[in-house]
Amino acid sequence: MSSIQMQTLGYAERVAPARRLSNLRAFLGYYRFHLPMVAADIGAAILIALTALGLPLTVNHVTSHLGEWQASSELVRHIVTAGLVMLGLVVVQSGAGMVVDYQGHWLGARLETRVRQELFDHCQSLSFGFYDRNRTGQLMSRITTDTFWLGELFHHGPEDLLIIALKLVGASAILIYLDWPLGLLVTATLPFAIAYTLYCNGLIHRALSKSKRQAGELNERLEDTLGGIRVVQSYTAEAMERDSFARENDRFLQSRRDGYWADMLFYTGSEGFAQFVTIAVVSLGAWRIAIGALTLSDMLTFLLCVGVLVDPIKRMANVTRVIQEGWTGFVRAQEILAVRPEIVERPDATALDVQRGAIAFRDVGFVYGAGHAPVFNRLNLTIAPGEFVALVGASGVGKSTLAALLPRFYDVTAGAIEIDGRDIRDVTLPSLRRAVGIVQQDVYLFAGTVAENLRYGRPGATDAEVVAAARAANAHDFIMRLPDRYETDIGQRGVKLSGGQKQRLTIARAFLKDPPILIFDEATSALDNESEEAVQTAVLDLASGRTTLVIAHRLSTVRRADRIVVLTADGIAEEGRHDDLLQAGGPYAALYAAQARI
Repeated sequence: MSSIQMQTLGYAERVAPARRLSNLRAFLGYYRFHLPMVAADIGAAILIALTALGLPLTVNHVTSHLGEWQASSELVRHIVTAGLVMLGLVVVQSGAGMVVDYQGHWLGARLETRVRQELFDHCQSLSFGFYDRNRTGQLMSRITTDTFWLGELFHHGPEDLLIIALKLVGASAILIYLDWPLGLLVTATLPFAIAYTLYCNGLIHRALSKSKRQAGELNERLEDTLGGIRVVQSYTAEAMERDSFARENDRFLQSRRDGYWADMLFYTGSEGFAQFVTIAVVSLGAWRIAIGALTLSDMLTFLLCVGVLVDPIKRMANVTRVIQEGWTGFVRAQEILAVRPEIVERPDATALDVQRGAIAFRDVGFVYGAGHAPVFNRLNLTIAPGEFVALVGASGVGKSTLAALLPRFYDVTAGAIEIDGRDIRDVTLPSLRRAVGIVQQDVYLFAGTVAENLRYGRPGATDAEVVAAARAANAHDFIMRLPDRYETDIGQRGVKLSGGQKQRLTIARAFLKDPPILIFDEATSALDNESEEAVQTAVLDLASGRTTLVIAHRLSTVRRADRIVVLTADGIAEEGRHDDLLQAGGPYAALYAAQARI
């Protein structure tokens, strides 16, 4: 499935039956990971159905032969034997029920966990383009909320369907055997009950699909508001956010109402069917007894078998809920798993070993997708090993895009990018991205301690190496003033730190990673003067001896660059050192003058 075919998730819900068959094969394929547990669960389900059918037959045997036994001296033995047989059936049924309840649920939970892990792992492999088109709240809903019911589906789906089938077939056969006219009359109602169930299934499926989509919207609204609570409160936008959340919450409520309506139709219909069949059997059975076509003992067995027959219809209420909840979640999970990463390694890709760090952009063209204007067209740029190059230009000319192409967050649509003469599409992605360190303007720190964040790109680093990296980034002093120093919890996205402190931690993280190539993407644009000076010093220290590409908005930060490249909408307009470009009086001088007036 290409990115063009699936601009947003939801594609799989609209595809042909072939896709549904593929989803079914994928669902059944998960059972192969736990075949012994599956066999135990299915075996227990068969025993539950057989013992349920065995009890009416045993009762029929007892009541049919009671007259013979009363005339026999072995009455007690016959009754005790029959009682022990029925007790044995109950014991077997209880034991099988224990296996189904515990082992089956454990099987379902393990398979649910496997799907959730696969979803998370697959999301790690998807390209930036996927996240450009899809919203985080929706993805979170699919990975967490949607998978919640999968355990119940994996457990109850095949197991309950098997029990239902065995009970329906077995009870129908017994009823026809006892009294074929009455038995056929009862079983003739089953197709209508099943058709009604399938109709309600469709209503429930549509309602649940809508409800899950709306839950994703609600999740997204919640994530946006709580994640940006400081902005919300600083703009006194609480009332606006409350109204917006209330609208999403009400839409979710309405979607739930549709589901409750479908549930009501199903439960009412299934309960009504059970009552109708019972009344029919009692009424017609009494007439059959009156005309001598049915014995009282057979009538008693008939009623017990009707109970067995009605149970699957009632059981369908729970099975329908589980299947629909779980299946809609599984389909939505498969939508994500069906998305193929846009950035993939070539089959013959080999690891990149950077010896020099030379970078070359050769006739590079790039466009974000159909309907978008090209960002680059035959762009050429070479960066010598160890050179410090600054990339400047107006907003929107593609500076950050150029930096994102180097580690293959996106692939060029024309031309090639080379490192030490090797096309980056010919090397493995992990080796390429290990060779490139990135410090971005939009700092992202994970919830956890300072040390955990610094070790993110190098988990095995020693304490001494962590401290050395922090010192190099001018971060050690402020870290030592934190309550627990390197073990201080910095909160979600480093919320307990200032902007300059967070930025220095990301630079320290890059120091610890120790890559041969560095990219600084607007790393100081949002900082105050004091923090900017500290970060700039750390940047220069980190850049020493490495090939470095700096994307800068503030031109005062690039004076010491070996070369400044001015990028415009038409490509590279000029390049050179700071003083030389000012003297040239070209686009760089105009940008510099414009900033000086601000």
